[in-house]
Amino acid sequence: MIKTNPVIAVVVPARNEEKYIGKLIDSIMQTTYDKDKLRIYICDGLSDDKTQEIVSGYAVKHKGVHLLINENRTTPFAFNLGIKNATDADIVITVSAHAEVYPDFFDKVVEAFTISPDIGCVGGISDNLYADETSRAIGLAMSSPFGVGNAHFRTGGKEGYVDTVSYPAYKKEVFEKVGLFNEALTRNQDDEFNYRVAKAGYKIYLSKSIRSKYHVRGTFEKVHKQYYQYGYWKVYVNKLHKTVTSTRQLVPPAYVAFLVGGLIVSCFSYVLALMYLGALCFYAACAFAFAAKSASNFKQSMMIAWTFMILHFGYGTGYLKGIIDFTLFGKNPSKKAEVLTR
Repeated sequence: MIKTNPVIAVVVPARNEEKYIGKLIDSIMQTTYDKDKLRIYICDGLSDDKTQEIVSGYAVKHKGVHLLINENRTTPFAFNLGIKNATDADIVITVSAHAEVYPDFFDKVVEAFTISPDIGCVGGISDNLYADETSRAIGLAMSSPFGVGNAHFRTGGKEGYVDTVSYPAYKKEVFEKVGLFNEALTRNQDDEFNYRVAKAGYKIYLSKSIRSKYHVRGTFEKVHKQYYQYGYWKVYVNKLHKTVTSTRQLVPPAYVAFLVGGLIVSCFSYVLALMYLGALCFYAACAFAFAAKSASNFKQSMMIAWTFMILHFGYGTGYLKGIIDFTLFGKNPSKKAEVLTR
């Protein structure tokens, strides 16, 4: 059980986040939670902007703020660096440098843990903040069931037990039992860790009352590369555990396989060509219907529908490449695959 007024450590991977890191720290310091019980670990991956300087300034003013240098730069190393330094924490929360939290964020985290002693991880819903029309379309697509399936932490469609959450808060005992994040995983390290958490007998709970904000940024090109990596690394995670860790991951590669296979067989049969064309029209109709449901105008609807296709094709092609590399040829991830896209 979580004790009353527990010590909470917030672990933040960061690299070149001078535009956002101050907003995150300010939002944490403005929460209603007892500041003497908060520890903030900014794990900087050798930034070459003013991120370290900004964090150091906050550390002077607030004893709970700490700057840690992540020599390896990648996210799982940052997570583990923060966890190892959070020696007196009862709860550890991993948060994006592009996030902000609501005033009652930590109170709601503690409250969610009281629902059941079996809960090892809780998380909530993140509201998107947009920089421009492109980021708005990307955010709306990633918040739609058509874009991301039953990923409830993105769609906000469910409160209760799930397989993963946004900005997860873990009981410290979870790390003692399950271990730390897998540092070989540049992507999908959180999904893989949550799979181990669930396998160890802990439950993961999504509470809509735990609320945060996220500054959506990026371009269509970066989103494609990001989701390509998600799909690619997901296969590597499956190989590590010798199982498919979630069923929704299979839909995008099936979609891409259909696109390629359907095009080939259509060359040999007029009937199959018509069926293939009909299936493509059905997909497009669904994409535009869900896009129109989220959009405020026609242009935005078109951009959201385009984002759907980017998400599905990027993830699907990455997944299929992962099957070829990891399953068929037994390769390890290449250095190129370890380069983050954001």
